[in-house]
Amino acid sequence: MLHELINKKEPAIRMIREWVDSAEVACDLIPPSCDRDDVLLSLQITTRSPLGAVAYETGGIIIQNGWLRILGSGHPRLPRRIDQWNAGRSDGLYLVADDAAGGFFALNGGALGTNRGQVYYWAPDDLDWIDLEMGYTEFLQFCLTERTNDFYEDLCWPSWESDSATLPGDRCYSFYPFLWTKEGSVTGSHRSTIPVSEAYDLKVGIVRQLSSGVA
Repeated sequence: MLHELINKKEPAIRMIREWVDSAEVACDLIPPSCDRDDVLLSLQITTRSPLGAVAYETGGIIIQNGWLRILGSGHPRLPRRIDQWNAGRSDGLYLVADDAAGGFFALNGGALGTNRGQVYYWAPDDLDWIDLEMGYTEFLQFCLTERTNDFYEDLCWPSWESDSATLPGDRCYSFYPFLWTKEGSVTGSHRSTIPVSEAYDLKVGIVRQLSSGVA
């Protein structure tokens, strides 16, 4: 039942708003969608948890003017509901955020290792998921600090700030040659924008082909 998932005594959104107010980077907590009840019911997580609070109380969180996107209940600026975005894609993992460079963040549900609940990053220059050794709460706090500048140092190009500021929330950059190849680089590869769904599904397909030995 919905009322059992809405925590009015200790809602995590209060804590999240405090983090946003003191964020070291540009951050925008966007309003929730009218579908937020359905989103929370789909997740079956209480709003006492940061994940439940972001999903119910926000349409998502846009960081550094669109470079990093934390998924929520959806909004015209971030037109992807976290539950619908995961439908058909999350098999043992749960996608919670992504970035303009084509990287994805997911909670491990067993597909990525034994440490369930940890956040992993699928970098655009790597075919393997990387364990960030932090849960969702710590990940959310991390995203609001200047430590993200070091994290993304090798994935930024000279105009990344202005480029990401005009990028729709359902698109990301694609590079060719791919960044995970020897020939690929953020400064040397051709850069274009594609739907985030296409970027994710394409990479999943490539990994499957390589793992099966299909050229």
